[in-house]
Amino acid sequence: LVKTHNLLTTRNYIFGYHPHGIMGLGAFCNFSTEATGVSQKFPGIRPYLATLAGNFRMPILRDYLMSGGICPVNRDSIDYILSKNGSGNAIIIVVGGAAESLNCTPGKNSVTLKNRKGFVKLALRHGADLVPVYSFGENEVYKQVIFEEGSWGRWVQKKFQKHIGFAPCIFHGRGLFSSNTWGLLPYSKPITTVVGEPITIPKINNPSQREVDFYHSIYVDSLIKLFDKYKSKFGLPETEVLEVN
Repeated sequence: LVKTHNLLTTRNYIFGYHPHGIMGLGAFCNFSTEATGVSQKFPGIRPYLATLAGNFRMPILRDYLMSGGICPVNRDSIDYILSKNGSGNAIIIVVGGAAESLNCTPGKNSVTLKNRKGFVKLALRHGADLVPVYSFGENEVYKQVIFEEGSWGRWVQKKFQKHIGFAPCIFHGRGLFSSNTWGLLPYSKPITTVVGEPITIPKINNPSQREVDFYHSIYVDSLIKLFDKYKSKFGLPETEVLEVN
């Protein structure tokens, strides 16, 4: 977990996490556990990782998720945290979601963001600062079978995504005892999560589409600048370009 700027405890924040990867391991390890010392790096900030509401319908899993400060990624939960829970709160939203997970594969750096503007509208309604976050290596820890657009496999994935909320991916990691066998354990690849500079957002109860678009464009530019600044430091060539879909 790499900190680039201080966060004020008098403000609330929405972290946009990119990319989703298969399981969002960087988001979980860095913000829902103390594995990388998030409370020491951002003292006074309470992180809440947001995930699909359907995960909270399963016994035991629900309690496990809540023990890590994870909340449903729905408007009621986010409104409560940002308006009735004081200041110093940071909600981490994996913006690309299930759609982005369908395209994650080792060696590819792309995000689904162009038409994802709901998190910006929420930030404006609550006056919560936006913070771009990029995890280098998130796409490297699992290998996935990618179905091309128009194929039957992609059709099935999109139907699942539309009606159930998540997209079934065909993927594998390493086995329990050997990296040469297939299994569900992630490959031993580093994930480095860089937390960028917060973007100051005004409080607007009913933001117009123009206002949402304006701050969304600022956010996209900030994410690209964050990627370009740190890509070579974490193993990518200077020629690597972040693909924004």
